Amino acid sequence: MKLWIPFAAAAGVFVGAAIIFGADWDLPPVDTDQIGYRGSGMYHTLDREDQAELKLANVAPEPLYEADPEGDRAGEFYENVQVLGDLSTDQFNLFMASITEWVSPEQGCAYCHNEENLASDEVYTKVVARRMIQMTQHVNEDWQAHVAQTGVTCYTCHQGQPVPANVWSRNLVPGEKGTDLGWSGGQNIVNKTAGNTSLPSNALESYLLEDKSIRVHSLTALPNGDNTANVKNTEETWSLMMHMSESLGVNCVTCHNSRAFNDWDQSPPQRVTAWHGIRMARELNQSYITGLAPIFPDNRKGPEGDVLKIGCATCHNGVQKPLYGVSMLKDYVDSLGTKSNTDVPDYNTYKPGETTTMSPAKTTSLEPLQGSGKGGTALASAD
Repeated sequence: MKLWIPFAAAAGVFVGAAIIFGADWDLPPVDTDQIGYRGSGMYHTLDREDQAELKLANVAPEPLYEADPEGDRAGEFYENVQVLGDLSTDQFNLFMASITEWVSPEQGCAYCHNEENLASDEVYTKVVARRMIQMTQHVNEDWQAHVAQTGVTCYTCHQGQPVPANVWSRNLVPGEKGTDLGWSGGQNIVNKTAGNTSLPSNALESYLLEDKSIRVHSLTALPNGDNTANVKNTEETWSLMMHMSESLGVNCVTCHNSRAFNDWDQSPPQRVTAWHGIRMARELNQSYITGLAPIFPDNRKGPEGDVLKIGCATCHNGVQKPLYGVSMLKDYVDSLGTKSNTDVPDYNTYKPGETTTMSPAKTTSLEPLQGSGKGGTALASAD
């Protein structure tokens, strides 16, 4: 008897099982929707079990109560209210109670405040939260091309967690630091942000922080010198597309026509929304996130020391429309619907545990914000 036969059979069974059960494929039952012309491959396939889990995980909480807009203004009644001072005290208190439930339900008010002196800025998370409120107002007022009237709130990203589940930071893969493992070219290692593929790991840095060109598609069948994109550029673009697909729980044809991926005229309207979304994420990372680098302690940064940044999954959390399109903004339009104070302090001057008032710097919107971090072009104003 040839002893290698049973071993080979066992190995085949093992490999087959690994392929079927380890690849995270969508196994039956699935639902398929035709979203384009018959025969064009324009189908959207969803796994029923995954959808059931996503629906449970993306439920918008109800408002705690309806606030009275009349009465004293928060900025006059309380100390050091720099952003939400135009709200009534009741509206302000409702928002404070709500943001606690959205961001730190376990830690409570002490997550952002010294409970002996609520006005103090000595807890760094309060300074960060103030900037994030400004960012949310900016999104709702200036990025309606992406969020429409549905808008966003703090809960859209945080969903009851101090740090949103789906953020990203720079990750130098083995070889980039000059180790003996060789140079991988920033890929060939399983990468979560690229849909658990081995596509380039720096795509989000290239496109959602820096302004690298995404378009790699040639317009002619044969090379004519117009398109200078190479295979590596193409793989990096593909990595971004995989990130978007996994972040929204959709496939390529949600934004592209399968017969002409490059042609905007033949693409579904969702491609325009996604175009604005890419630019929105990039602008938020540049103008709001990276500028907070001096504030965050090392344990709140990535392995390379940069701040945790926004990607498509940060808001979408696996569904095409965050929270399945339910608008929480309508209940908090007075606090998050429009920009209030857009002034920004110099975060380099902040000292955790010591700084009691982080006053805005005397800057204009044309002056660069100090501490924007590598690759950031944060502005001194949200305007």
